[in-house]
Amino acid sequence: MKARRGPKVLSPLREHLRDTMWFAPTAGLVGSLVLWAVAAELDAQIVAALQDAGDYDEIKNLMGIADDAKAVISTIGSAMMTFIGVVFSISLVAVQMASGQFSPRVVRLYVRSRITKITLTVFMATFLFSLMTLTSFDSERDPKLLTSVPLIEAVLAMLMVLLSLLLFVAYVNGTIRMMRIGFVIDRIARESFRAAAKQPVDLPVDTERLGPETARVTHHGRAGVLRDVNIARAVRAARRQGVVLRLIPRIGDFVVPGTPVFTVHGGAAPSRHALGYTVSVGVERTFHQDLGFGLRQLSDIALRALSPAVNDPTTAVQALDRIVQFLASIAPYPLGALGHRDRRGALRLVQSVPDWTALVDLGFAEIRGCALGNPQVIRRMLAGLDDLLLLAPEERRAPLLRHRGLLTQAVERSVPEAADRAFALLPDRQGIG
Repeated sequence: MKARRGPKVLSPLREHLRDTMWFAPTAGLVGSLVLWAVAAELDAQIVAALQDAGDYDEIKNLMGIADDAKAVISTIGSAMMTFIGVVFSISLVAVQMASGQFSPRVVRLYVRSRITKITLTVFMATFLFSLMTLTSFDSERDPKLLTSVPLIEAVLAMLMVLLSLLLFVAYVNGTIRMMRIGFVIDRIARESFRAAAKQPVDLPVDTERLGPETARVTHHGRAGVLRDVNIARAVRAARRQGVVLRLIPRIGDFVVPGTPVFTVHGGAAPSRHALGYTVSVGVERTFHQDLGFGLRQLSDIALRALSPAVNDPTTAVQALDRIVQFLASIAPYPLGALGHRDRRGALRLVQSVPDWTALVDLGFAEIRGCALGNPQVIRRMLAGLDDLLLLAPEERRAPLLRHRGLLTQAVERSVPEAADRAFALLPDRQGIG
């Protein structure tokens, strides 16, 4: 297989800004003030140039145009607050529906939505720009004493309103798309594929050959979910010390201060300074280096759909479609304990990722337990397992056969009628069409 570049280092600051709603609007307000200051200065220079030239008739014409624009600017200022309220309300409803119908884990799609942040930013910037433009209107009517006619400001305010209207259409369209389960599932699947594409392609490392453990490195930061390992920094620290590091927790595990994160093989542990900022923890999992997070979300969506409160087996089938697709894509990948080497080819870091059995269990175990009584889901799961049995290497078929056998046994025990059992155990990629 062709070598692929590893994942970039996760930036805590970038992740924090992407998970917040204040940064983009604040930057937009500051930019709006700067734009208004520049436009106001240009308007003042235009008036000053006309006064120096003695062209007072042209100044009067500009004053008439500005008086007509003043009413429009006032309307813009009041209307933008209404638009801001609409955007905020739609966002809250979309987040509430996504959390209740799909999974709380998919709320991050809405929080990180660029179109939502851009729309809110432009709306607030337009509102502030309109207010500042109103302050630029001079009550002086004598062209010789006039200091400014906000003509450029008025034109910019109208252009910003036009941009706001276009963004509002795009925002509504984007929000409606994000409320569709098909779009949400497809987005999760695409992010999962990107995470899988960044996995190392070397053969799994036999941890028994690392030699005896000589030291351990504990976690001294805050408690949280392990989201990222700075592979390059860890490899450099291990190379300088002449040792091999093995990462104990997997990406997505919850770690607390004092728990070991690295075992050291072949010598003394690198200093805390050398391993500083090697691991990054946060309040929730991300797709960065986390191979199982996509399956976790897809499984959650299917479980929520199969709950008695929702009872939507078709959504569970859609989630199973992507689960099968993801497992099929990583079936030939090396999994388990993956090694990272320095420039000389020496093994320096061993990182544990979910193996094939763990990923298959994550994708099917919980759904299989809730699928009884839903022949549509059972038939789709059987078809998916059969497809994976054809695509997976011979050594990876055992967990697939185990899930297929357990599902078949569960249906035979729970469905009394022979005709219903035969119908439920018939593989169908669409469930029941």
